[in-house]
Parts: sequence; structure tokens; C-alpha cells
Amino acid sequence: MPAAFGYPVERRSVLDRAHRGDIEGAFGRVPTHAPPSRADRWRRIATLLIVMGPGLVVMAGDNEAGSISVYGQAGQNFGLSFAWILLPVAGMLFINQEMVARLGAVTGAGHARLIYERFGRRWGAFALFDLLVFALLTIVIQFIGVDLAAGYLGIDRYVAVPIAAGALLVATASGSFRRWERMMYILVGMNLLIIPLAIMSRPQPLALAHDVVHGTSGGLSQAGVLLAIALAGATVAPWQLFFHQSNVVDKRITGPWFHYERGDTLIGAAVFAVVAIAVIAVCASAFDGTPFHGQFVNAGDVARDLAARLGHPAGVIFAVLLLNGSILGAIVVTLAASYAIGDVSGVRHSLHRSWRDAPTFYGAYAALVTIAAAAVLLPRAPLGIVTTAVQAFAGVLLPSALVFLLLLCNDREVLGPWVNPRWLNAVAATTIALLLVLSGVLTFTTILPNVRVVPILIAFAGATATTLLLLGVLTLWRRTPNPDHPDASARRIWSMPPLDTLARPVRSRGRGIGLVVLRVYLTLAALALLAAVIRSTSA
Repeated sequence: MPAAFGYPVERRSVLDRAHRGDIEGAFGRVPTHAPPSRADRWRRIATLLIVMGPGLVVMAGDNEAGSISVYGQAGQNFGLSFAWILLPVAGMLFINQEMVARLGAVTGAGHARLIYERFGRRWGAFALFDLLVFALLTIVIQFIGVDLAAGYLGIDRYVAVPIAAGALLVATASGSFRRWERMMYILVGMNLLIIPLAIMSRPQPLALAHDVVHGTSGGLSQAGVLLAIALAGATVAPWQLFFHQSNVVDKRITGPWFHYERGDTLIGAAVFAVVAIAVIAVCASAFDGTPFHGQFVNAGDVARDLAARLGHPAGVIFAVLLLNGSILGAIVVTLAASYAIGDVSGVRHSLHRSWRDAPTFYGAYAALVTIAAAAVLLPRAPLGIVTTAVQAFAGVLLPSALVFLLLLCNDREVLGPWVNPRWLNAVAATTIALLLVLSGVLTFTTILPNVRVVPILIAFAGATATTLLLLGVLTLWRRTPNPDHPDASARRIWSMPPLDTLARPVRSRGRGIGLVVLRVYLTLAALALLAAVIRSTSA
């Protein structure tokens, strides 16, 4: 094969031979034996449709059961006051996913494997353990969403949950990446049901605009700050990084085609934001000025309240959206964990393969689905507490995952001319700092529910801003070459050499201490959250 990417295709650092070959998507095939040419507009659009998928699926999957529940709470209790938060959150999502998709396209390696290879087995084990625990809890949340949606639709949970579990297994059983992606497009397309639901809610533009302005200028409140944190925690999660990078590799997207994948990720971010804000707007419009305002209980009750206000069809549509989001979310979260297990163990792990051809990959997928479904069906299981705990754990674990991502995206042995420019490092560092602030506040409020949130938020924000300022001064003082505009031709002909040929990262005492401090904090915070959950369960 021609060495069109700096290293021959057969030497790309893929673990599974199924990750080599032409790009196969829901709408066709693109040969990757030569870089893309400057075709006409329609040919470029056709190529985008074939290449796109990983970014759209991961972003649409972010509107899963837990997120829809938080959107419903925001709209029912606060109107559109906090809907604007989803715009910067969508920007944060795009930045994170652009970096991780670039890693996948340029390296041909999954996220878990890169962490293991570049940071060592100890840190890799921490990252994998975090992912598996969080993924399992998140899949439980999806089955809770199935239970709530089925309850509204009049389907017994002991029927609905096993059927949903079977559907999750069937969705990956084809042994064809193209057929799997077509099913994902169907699930993504179901989000269009938000359009008739929005029409049924008869939105009042002036009233909605008043909610936005009032929420922006009304100052900080305890409930408002906690909801803002919940919105961020429910929509930015570690599993997105692992799924997106591995799915890019599995689809065989390489560096020369990455600009199409960046467009795919941008489209996905737009879809995420539109659907999320629309759900909030529907609930705000339907419940504002009614006895239902401020009475959120769970997503299932949102469907019942919408039916009482707008008619039974509105409740059915919301329940279907919740069910669809639960299924889509469960698929991508479970695949994120299965991909990571395949990366670490070195076994075959590709949707191009059948169950018989990749037993460990699909066996891990089936085991996670089975355990999560069984947990939801346990009598008297504290499902509400589990939902709250998962959102809290998401806020705690995410900063650690993003630190690894940022370090990998500045590793020249891994990305060469594809490393982050300075401006992107600044934006990414600010994003991580913001999430650390939210993580700290969320930890404190979960452990001490009666504590005042606003002073803690101000204290964390001030400390973080000071740290960022000091780091910025230190970076400028110890400036190292990092061109913001690398040569485009260098990117076209470069891809990461085989991982076993790379020089080991230079050990930095400061970076090592920082990682240890971060891990100790996150471990203590996770243990404190676990203790709080146990207390809530026994109360």
C-alpha cells in the first residue's frame, strides 16, 4: 500500500486488523488509499455524509436519560433561566471531542491504549477503572429511563427492561459497522420528535425571553447554582472521550480525512444543543404559570404533567424521546467500555467483526448490559439515589480524564504537527479549571447538603483563577516552540509511528506531582460521595 500518511497503512498503530481499510459509513464507502482531492462541492458533501457518524452519534447520545431528566427539571422548575448554559457547554463538548477525534484519526489507537502506553500501567489502570465504574452506573441510569418511559406507556418494567436489554444486544449483533451506524442514525433521527412536541407546547416568545433575561440578571441562588452544575455534569462525561476516539479508529478515519470528522463533530454539537434547549423550552412553555411549575419529580412525571397540560399525545412523545435517548445512550456508553477493554487487553474489538470473531469485546458489552438491567429490576432498588450519585461521580471523574486528554494532545511523539496550538491549550485548560470548580462544589454540596453553595463557588473560582494566572505566567516565562499554524503539508503526510517505537515521555516532577494530587483529591471526593450515598440509602 502507498505510504500516503507518512507511515504505510499496514504499520498504523491499530490493534485490530479490522481497523484497516476503506471508510465505511451509513451512506457508502470512501477509499483511503489516497488523500482526498479538491472535488466539487457536491462530492465534498457526499464525502462528509459518508465520513460523518462518530461525532454525531456521541453528541446525540449525550442527550440520554439522565440529561433529559435534568433538562425537564430545568424547564419545569426554572423556565428558560438556565437554558443559555447549554451554549457554552456545547462549545466545551466540541473542544473536547475535537481533540479526542484528532487523536483517533492521527494515531489509530484508542484512548485507553494511549493512556496506558504514554502514562504507564498504573495511570492506565486508574483511568480504565474509573471508566468501567462510571459506565456501569450510567447504563443503570439508561435502564431507569427505560423503566420510567415504559411506566408512562403502560408497559410493565419486567417486560420493558429485558426487551430493551435484548434490543441493545441486537443493535451490535450484525457484524457490520455500516449496519450498526444505520441503526444509530435511526435513533438519532428520532430526536426530530421534539419538533411536534415544541409546536404542541405553544411557546410564548416574550415570556420565554423574560425567563432568560430574569435568570441571567437575577443573581446566584442555592437551587440555581446546583442546577447549573447538574446541567454541566449531566452533559459532559468521561465515556464520550473513550467512545469517540475508538469509534473514529473503528470507522478507519485517518488524518487526511479529519477535517470531515471535525465537521461531523460540529454538526453533532449543534444537534445536541438544539435538542437540549428545545426540551427545556417545551417544559418551560407548558408549565410556566401553572400548578405544575416547580413540581419536578422525575422524567416519567414530566411526561404525565405534559399530558395533563397539552394532551396525551404530548406525554407519549416525551416518553418516546426518553426511551429513545435511554437506548442510544446505553449503546454508546457500553461500547465506550467495551472498546477500552479491547484496547487494554489487545483482543479484537471492532463493530466490523461478528460476536464469534470478537468474543471478549461483545462479551464485555453483554455483561455490562445484563448487570445494569438486573440492577434496575432489583426490588426496592434506590434508583433515585443512584441517579443523583451518577451525576455527582461524573462531575468528580471528568477533570481527571480531560487532564490526560490535554497532555496527550501536546505529546509531539504522538501527534507531531497535529499537537494543540497555544490558543486551544488555553481554552482547554480553562475548561478543565471550570469543571474542577464545578466538581469541587458538587462534592461539597453532596457531602454537606445544607452548606451554602454561593460562597463555596466564589472561593473555588477565585482559587482556580489565581492558579490559572500563575500557570500562564510560568508558561510564558518558559516558552517552548509550539507553532499555532503548522505546515498543512506536514499534517497531510504525517501519522503516529508504531507505539512501540516512540520515545518514552520525558518525566516531569511537576507534572507527576500534579497528577498525584489530582488523583488523591478525586479518590477522596469519590469516597466521600460514596459515603454520602450510603447514608442516604440507609436513612
